[in-house]
Amino acid sequence: MRVALCQSNCGEDVAANERQIFDLLDVAGNSGVDLAALPEVWPCQGSAQQVRAAAEALDGPRVQRLAEVALRNRMWIHGGSVLELDGDRVFNTSVLFDRAGRLVATYRKIHLFDADPPGGVPSRESFVFAPGDEVVTADTEFGRVGLTICYDVRFPELFRQLVVGGATIVFVPAAFRFETGKDHWDVLLRARAIEDQAFVVAAAQWGTWGPPGRERRNYGNSMVVDPWGRVVARATDGVGVTVAELDLAEVAGVRESLPALRHRRLGPSC
Repeated sequence: MRVALCQSNCGEDVAANERQIFDLLDVAGNSGVDLAALPEVWPCQGSAQQVRAAAEALDGPRVQRLAEVALRNRMWIHGGSVLELDGDRVFNTSVLFDRAGRLVATYRKIHLFDADPPGGVPSRESFVFAPGDEVVTADTEFGRVGLTICYDVRFPELFRQLVVGGATIVFVPAAFRFETGKDHWDVLLRARAIEDQAFVVAAAQWGTWGPPGRERRNYGNSMVVDPWGRVVARATDGVGVTVAELDLAEVAGVRESLPALRHRRLGPSC
Protein backbone atom coordinates (compact mmCIF):
# COMPACT_ATOMS: atom_id res chain seq x y z
CA MET A 1 0.00 0.00 0.00
CA ARG A 2 1.42 3.39 -1.01
CA VAL A 3 0.38 6.38 1.10
CA ALA A 4 1.01 10.06 0.41
CA LEU A 5 1.38 12.30 3.47
CA CYS A 6 0.33 15.81 2.44
CA GLN A 7 2.00 18.32 4.77
CA SER A 8 0.58 21.85 4.56
CA ASN A 9 0.97 25.30 6.08
CA CYS A 10 -2.60 26.59 6.13
CA GLY A 11 -3.60 29.79 7.89
CA GLU A 12 -6.44 32.30 7.79
CA ASP A 13 -6.84 32.61 4.00
CA VAL A 14 -9.39 29.94 3.06
CA ALA A 15 -8.93 30.28 -0.70
CA ALA A 16 -5.14 30.01 -0.41
CA ASN A 17 -5.50 26.99 1.87
CA GLU A 18 -7.72 25.24 -0.64
CA ARG A 19 -5.29 25.94 -3.48
CA GLN A 20 -2.44 24.53 -1.41
CA ILE A 21 -4.29 21.38 -0.41
CA PHE A 22 -5.63 20.55 -3.85
CA ASP A 23 -2.20 21.17 -5.39
CA LEU A 24 -0.80 18.63 -2.91
CA LEU A 25 -3.54 16.17 -3.83
CA ASP A 26 -2.63 16.60 -7.50
CA VAL A 27 0.97 15.70 -6.67
CA ALA A 28 -0.22 12.68 -4.70
CA GLY A 29 -2.52 11.57 -7.50
CA ASN A 30 0.25 11.89 -10.08
CA SER A 31 2.45 9.73 -7.85
CA GLY A 32 0.06 6.81 -8.24
CA VAL A 33 -0.53 6.29 -4.53
CA ASP A 34 -3.35 4.21 -3.12
CA LEU A 35 -4.28 6.79 -0.48
CA ALA A 36 -3.56 10.45 0.19
CA ALA A 37 -3.74 11.71 3.78
CA LEU A 38 -4.36 15.35 4.70
CA PRO A 39 -3.72 17.22 7.98
CA GLU A 40 -6.11 18.63 10.55
CA VAL A 41 -8.24 21.79 10.02
CA TRP A 42 -6.71 22.59 6.65
CA PRO A 43 -9.63 24.80 5.48
CA CYS A 44 -8.74 27.48 8.07
CA GLN A 45 -6.49 28.05 11.03
CA GLY A 46 -7.54 31.32 12.61
CA SER A 47 -9.75 32.94 15.20
CA ALA A 48 -12.96 31.32 16.37
CA GLN A 49 -14.88 33.76 14.17
CA GLN A 50 -12.78 32.92 11.11
CA VAL A 51 -13.11 29.19 11.67
CA ARG A 52 -16.86 29.44 12.11
CA ALA A 53 -17.15 31.53 8.94
CA ALA A 54 -15.18 28.90 6.99
CA ALA A 55 -17.27 25.94 8.19
CA GLU A 56 -19.55 24.11 5.76
CA ALA A 57 -22.01 21.24 5.92
CA LEU A 58 -20.59 17.90 4.82
CA ASP A 59 -22.64 18.09 1.63
CA GLY A 60 -21.01 21.42 0.79
CA PRO A 61 -18.63 22.23 -2.09
CA ARG A 62 -15.38 21.64 -0.19
CA VAL A 63 -16.15 18.04 0.72
CA GLN A 64 -17.64 17.45 -2.72
CA ARG A 65 -14.40 18.60 -4.30
CA LEU A 66 -12.46 16.07 -2.22
CA ALA A 67 -14.80 13.37 -3.51
CA GLU A 68 -14.19 14.48 -7.09
CA VAL A 69 -10.41 14.33 -6.64
CA ALA A 70 -10.65 10.83 -5.17
CA LEU A 71 -12.71 9.67 -8.14
CA ARG A 72 -10.53 11.38 -10.75
CA ASN A 73 -7.36 9.83 -9.37
CA ARG A 74 -8.95 6.53 -8.36
CA MET A 75 -7.33 6.84 -4.95
CA TRP A 76 -8.58 6.85 -1.41
CA ILE A 77 -8.43 10.18 0.39
CA HIS A 78 -8.32 10.61 4.11
CA GLY A 79 -9.36 14.24 4.19
CA GLY A 80 -7.58 15.11 7.41
CA SER A 81 -10.21 17.17 9.14
CA VAL A 82 -12.62 19.73 7.77
CA LEU A 83 -14.75 22.32 9.53
CA GLU A 84 -18.23 20.82 9.66
CA LEU A 85 -21.21 23.11 10.19
CA ASP A 86 -24.22 21.26 11.62
CA GLY A 87 -27.00 23.63 12.59
CA ASP A 88 -25.41 26.20 14.88
CA ARG A 89 -22.55 23.89 15.92
CA VAL A 90 -19.11 23.46 14.35
CA PHE A 91 -17.26 20.14 14.54
CA ASN A 92 -13.64 19.26 13.75
CA THR A 93 -14.52 16.35 11.48
CA SER A 94 -12.44 13.73 9.71
CA VAL A 95 -13.65 12.42 6.34
CA LEU A 96 -12.67 9.31 4.37
CA PHE A 97 -13.38 8.72 0.67
CA ASP A 98 -12.93 5.58 -1.42
CA ARG A 99 -11.61 5.37 -4.99
CA ALA A 100 -15.09 6.00 -6.37
CA GLY A 101 -15.37 9.25 -4.44
CA ARG A 102 -17.87 7.87 -1.93
CA LEU A 103 -17.78 9.28 1.59
CA VAL A 104 -17.38 6.07 3.59
CA ALA A 105 -16.71 7.42 7.09
CA THR A 106 -16.79 10.58 9.20
CA TYR A 107 -15.43 11.16 12.68
CA ARG A 108 -15.96 14.18 14.93
CA LYS A 109 -12.99 14.96 17.17
CA ILE A 110 -13.78 13.79 20.69
CA HIS A 111 -10.96 15.39 22.69
CA LEU A 112 -10.66 19.17 22.29
CA PHE A 113 -7.33 20.87 22.93
CA ASP A 114 -7.92 23.38 25.73
CA ALA A 115 -4.40 23.88 27.05
CA ASP A 116 -1.64 26.39 27.74
CA PRO A 117 1.48 24.99 26.08
CA PRO A 118 4.63 26.37 27.71
CA GLY A 119 6.09 29.24 25.73
CA GLY A 120 3.11 29.40 23.35
CA VAL A 121 -0.24 31.07 22.87
CA PRO A 122 -3.04 29.35 24.87
CA SER A 123 -5.46 27.17 22.91
CA ARG A 124 -9.21 26.82 23.53
CA GLU A 125 -10.71 24.58 20.86
CA SER A 126 -13.95 24.35 22.83
CA PHE A 127 -14.57 28.05 22.11
CA VAL A 128 -15.45 27.10 18.52
CA PHE A 129 -15.83 23.31 18.29
CA ALA A 130 -18.39 20.98 19.79
CA PRO A 131 -16.96 17.58 20.82
CA GLY A 132 -17.86 14.36 19.07
CA ASP A 133 -18.95 11.29 20.98
CA GLU A 134 -18.57 8.35 18.58
CA VAL A 135 -15.63 5.98 18.08
CA VAL A 136 -15.33 5.34 14.33
CA THR A 137 -13.79 2.54 12.29
CA ALA A 138 -14.33 1.83 8.60
CA ASP A 139 -13.77 -1.14 6.32
CA THR A 140 -11.49 -0.49 3.35
CA GLU A 141 -9.68 -2.56 0.73
CA PHE A 142 -6.62 -2.29 3.02
CA GLY A 143 -8.41 -3.62 6.09
CA ARG A 144 -10.28 -1.82 8.82
CA VAL A 145 -9.06 1.67 9.70
CA GLY A 146 -9.61 3.82 12.77
CA LEU A 147 -10.15 7.58 12.79
CA THR A 148 -8.69 10.02 15.31
CA ILE A 149 -7.59 13.68 15.22
CA CYS A 150 -4.50 15.30 16.74
CA TYR A 151 -5.03 15.71 20.54
CA ASP A 152 -6.77 12.32 20.55
CA VAL A 153 -3.30 10.77 20.38
CA ARG A 154 -2.91 11.50 24.10
CA PHE A 155 -5.80 9.19 24.95
CA PRO A 156 -4.70 5.56 24.53
CA GLU A 157 -8.13 4.26 25.51
CA LEU A 158 -9.53 5.62 22.24
CA PHE A 159 -6.88 3.84 20.18
CA ARG A 160 -7.44 0.61 22.07
CA GLN A 161 -11.17 0.76 21.30
CA LEU A 162 -10.35 1.25 17.62
CA VAL A 163 -8.03 -1.76 17.59
CA VAL A 164 -10.46 -3.92 19.57
CA GLY A 165 -12.94 -2.92 16.85
CA GLY A 166 -10.61 -4.40 14.23
CA ALA A 167 -8.48 -1.46 13.10
CA THR A 168 -5.04 -2.23 11.70
CA ILE A 169 -4.35 1.34 10.47
CA VAL A 170 -5.13 4.45 12.53
CA PHE A 171 -5.15 7.96 11.08
CA VAL A 172 -3.95 10.89 13.20
CA PRO A 173 -4.29 14.10 11.14
CA ALA A 174 -2.81 16.93 13.17
CA ALA A 175 -1.98 20.57 13.67
CA PHE A 176 0.32 19.72 16.58
CA ARG A 177 1.82 22.68 18.39
CA PHE A 178 5.60 23.06 18.14
CA GLU A 179 5.97 23.65 21.88
CA THR A 180 4.64 20.18 22.68
CA GLY A 181 5.48 18.45 19.43
CA LYS A 182 9.24 18.74 19.80
CA ASP A 183 9.07 16.55 22.89
CA HIS A 184 5.87 14.52 22.51
CA TRP A 185 4.92 13.97 18.83
CA ASP A 186 7.29 11.13 18.01
CA VAL A 187 6.89 9.49 21.40
CA LEU A 188 3.08 9.52 21.32
CA LEU A 189 2.75 8.24 17.75
CA ARG A 190 5.29 5.46 18.31
CA ALA A 191 3.66 4.50 21.60
CA ARG A 192 0.21 4.19 20.03
CA ALA A 193 1.65 2.07 17.20
CA ILE A 194 3.59 -0.18 19.57
CA GLU A 195 0.89 -0.79 22.15
CA ASP A 196 -1.85 -1.34 19.56
CA GLN A 197 0.35 -3.11 17.00
CA ALA A 198 -1.05 -1.07 14.14
CA PHE A 199 0.15 1.33 11.50
CA VAL A 200 -0.23 5.00 12.45
CA VAL A 201 -0.59 7.46 9.56
CA ALA A 202 -0.18 11.07 10.69
CA ALA A 203 -0.30 13.93 8.18
CA ALA A 204 0.37 17.26 9.87
CA GLN A 205 0.37 21.02 9.50
CA TRP A 206 3.77 22.71 9.53
CA GLY A 207 4.98 26.24 10.16
CA THR A 208 3.59 29.45 11.61
CA TRP A 209 0.20 31.06 11.25
CA GLY A 210 -1.78 33.80 12.95
CA PRO A 211 -1.52 37.57 13.47
CA PRO A 212 1.81 39.24 14.32
CA GLY A 213 2.56 39.00 18.00
CA ARG A 214 0.24 36.04 18.45
CA GLU A 215 1.69 33.64 15.93
CA ARG A 216 1.32 29.95 16.51
CA ARG A 217 3.72 27.36 15.17
CA ASN A 218 2.89 23.82 14.09
CA TYR A 219 5.45 21.07 14.45
CA GLY A 220 5.01 19.28 11.12
CA ASN A 221 6.98 16.02 10.92
CA SER A 222 4.18 14.15 9.17
CA MET A 223 4.99 10.48 9.51
CA VAL A 224 4.02 6.84 9.20
CA VAL A 225 4.88 4.48 12.05
CA ASP A 226 4.74 0.71 11.59
CA PRO A 227 3.30 -1.83 14.10
CA TRP A 228 6.74 -2.38 15.64
CA GLY A 229 7.05 1.35 16.35
CA ARG A 230 9.53 2.18 13.61
CA VAL A 231 9.17 5.47 11.74
CA VAL A 232 9.06 4.33 8.12
CA ALA A 233 8.50 7.77 6.57
CA ARG A 234 8.86 11.33 7.82
CA ALA A 235 8.28 14.65 6.07
CA THR A 236 10.98 17.29 6.13
CA ASP A 237 10.18 20.88 7.06
CA GLY A 238 7.99 22.70 4.58
CA VAL A 239 4.95 22.07 2.44
CA GLY A 240 5.04 18.92 0.36
CA VAL A 241 4.17 15.28 -0.24
CA THR A 242 5.99 12.34 1.35
CA VAL A 243 5.25 8.85 0.02
CA ALA A 244 5.39 5.83 2.30
CA GLU A 245 5.21 2.11 1.53
CA LEU A 246 3.17 0.06 4.02
CA ASP A 247 3.57 -3.71 4.19
CA LEU A 248 0.18 -4.58 5.62
CA ALA A 249 1.28 -8.12 6.43
CA GLU A 250 3.43 -6.66 9.20
CA VAL A 251 0.37 -6.20 11.41
CA ALA A 252 -0.41 -9.90 11.55
CA GLY A 253 3.26 -10.76 11.92
CA VAL A 254 3.80 -8.46 14.90
CA ARG A 255 0.57 -9.52 16.59
CA GLU A 256 1.48 -13.17 16.21
CA SER A 257 5.08 -12.92 17.40
CA LEU A 258 4.23 -10.61 20.32
CA PRO A 259 0.59 -11.42 21.20
CA ALA A 260 0.08 -8.63 23.72
CA LEU A 261 -3.41 -7.85 22.43
CA ARG A 262 -4.47 -11.43 23.17
CA HIS A 263 -2.97 -11.20 26.66
CA ARG A 264 -5.25 -8.37 27.82
CA ARG A 265 -6.94 -9.10 31.17
CA LEU A 266 -8.77 -5.85 31.99
CA GLY A 267 -11.92 -6.31 29.92
CA PRO A 268 -12.97 -6.40 26.27
CA SER A 269 -12.53 -2.67 25.62
CA CYS A 270 -9.12 -2.36 27.30
